Amino acid sequence: MRKTLARWLDSDVGYSFRHSPMAVLAAAIALVCLFCSVFAGWVAPHNPFDLSTLNLYDGQLPPAWSERGSTKYLLGTDEQGRDILSALMYGARISLVVGIVSVLLSVALGVSLGLLAGFRGGWIDAVLMRLCDVMLSFPPILVALLIAGVGRVLFPQAHDSLAFGVLILSISLTGWVQYARTVRGSTLVERNKEYVQAARVAGVAPLRIMRRHVLPNVMGPVLVLATIQVATAIITEATLSFLGVGAPPTSPSLGTLIRTGNNFLFSGEWWVTVFPGAMLVLIALSVNLLGDWLRDALNPRLR
Repeated sequence: MRKTLARWLDSDVGYSFRHSPMAVLAAAIALVCLFCSVFAGWVAPHNPFDLSTLNLYDGQLPPAWSERGSTKYLLGTDEQGRDILSALMYGARISLVVGIVSVLLSVALGVSLGLLAGFRGGWIDAVLMRLCDVMLSFPPILVALLIAGVGRVLFPQAHDSLAFGVLILSISLTGWVQYARTVRGSTLVERNKEYVQAARVAGVAPLRIMRRHVLPNVMGPVLVLATIQVATAIITEATLSFLGVGAPPTSPSLGTLIRTGNNFLFSGEWWVTVFPGAMLVLIALSVNLLGDWLRDALNPRLR
């Protein structure tokens, strides 16, 4: 593990990372958010979703630095007495899981279809690209809202795991198009190069050529796009949860926390919605900055 990390730091990408203060700062913020969300059960000072620990007398307390604030609740509490700081950690866990899993599914589907369309060509390429055109003609948030809404209507009494599955599926089906078109364009270039022609002459099966030869050479743009799309998926999940068709109320994400706090925003309890919104912006911004750095680091023209 240590040798692998040392080799990576000595590589061109590692050198670019070490000499980019913005990338280092973004990576540190992203790692802190990821650590706090994954280990929320140990890091969070309270369990905001354990009803036995809630005290209504502690409801609507402002942050600790305010006049009525308490050091027990650093970022204040909501109307039910839940600690906002702890709710952020638990809510970020849901948002990150939904965002990362949906992007992985989008990458798997988009890369597979794009690789097939670019390598095989013909009617397969035409059908898949027309399907991409149809998907691009609809706003992604509208498609995700439709799929998530239909899923909640068909399974109104579904378990939370099924609700999360519908949410992840709705985001994945709106994000695979970018990967398919990107991989298809790169594959059209790679399939005419000498190493592919040599593999064909040697009798290598087309599926093996796509998997072992073409795929590694088209993954650079996919990694950059996937990094940026993680932030987009998290924001999409927060938007769906804010509209009431995302994460179930029993497992609120950042979007649900923002929607709940929005009801108290004009009554002076600004911290209930401002801090979840700031957490969402912080996660999305750090991931986007990492995506921008990775795009520049993998661009040979900028080396």
